[in-house]
Amino acid sequence: MNPDGRLIALDRDPEAIKAGLQITDQRFLLVQRDFARLGEVAREQGVHGQLSGVLLDIGVSSPQLDDPSRGFSFMRDGPLDMRMDPTQGESAAEFLAHASETEIARVFKTYGEERFAKRLARAVVDRRSQRPFTHTLDLAEVLKTAHPAWEKGRHPATKAFQGLRIFLNGELEQLDAALDEALEALAPGGLLVVISFHSLEDRRVKRFIRYHVRGDTHLPRGVPIRDNQLNRRLEAVGKSQRSSAAEVADNPRARSAVMRVARKRA
Repeated sequence: MNPDGRLIALDRDPEAIKAGLQITDQRFLLVQRDFARLGEVAREQGVHGQLSGVLLDIGVSSPQLDDPSRGFSFMRDGPLDMRMDPTQGESAAEFLAHASETEIARVFKTYGEERFAKRLARAVVDRRSQRPFTHTLDLAEVLKTAHPAWEKGRHPATKAFQGLRIFLNGELEQLDAALDEALEALAPGGLLVVISFHSLEDRRVKRFIRYHVRGDTHLPRGVPIRDNQLNRRLEAVGKSQRSSAAEVADNPRARSAVMRVARKRA
């Protein structure tokens, strides 16, 4: 950035805020809020409709995965939490203690795209009748034992853990809201850049960009309207980008990253 540039960052995770506060550059502002409220923050800062770019980096972060106390990882034992903001909402342990088998299966299937969601949900309910789930490795072992078809190179609890995390944190709803907010907060010509890490996220981003590139195509057939009246608000910038082999070699977690870019029309 040039000397007059500004960078406003949002995160709901208190630990991310602690880390970010170590940055002392006066052009940088860090706000503890979820990114679905970026429009609210832009208005507070007097820059709504004036942003030259918005970058959304979706999903869980490496520090969250690597800290066992956060409860995100099925590879490290810790309290079964999974909340990005531990002060908000219920933990994974609390949800699994009361949710019905049908609801647990829905979360595994809808948010984790787990083929064997019903079987895994049944295993969870059967085990919790004996004692509650409190730790990550305990849940991971039950899911691992119940899973009938392990994928090569992937832990059998992966998709179920993903589903729980996305559901508990409202990640897809947050993404939908953030995309809408970003479009309004950008200045004409401003760039929207989104990095997602799995198909549920990327499909939403792709659909959002495509809708605003096409404009009001839902109008009834035969309605007389000029092309410049279609309210096309975005133009796609290139195709989706994936991590290079060199980047993946340096950071294996980048292997599933997809970046999409769009520019707000004047």
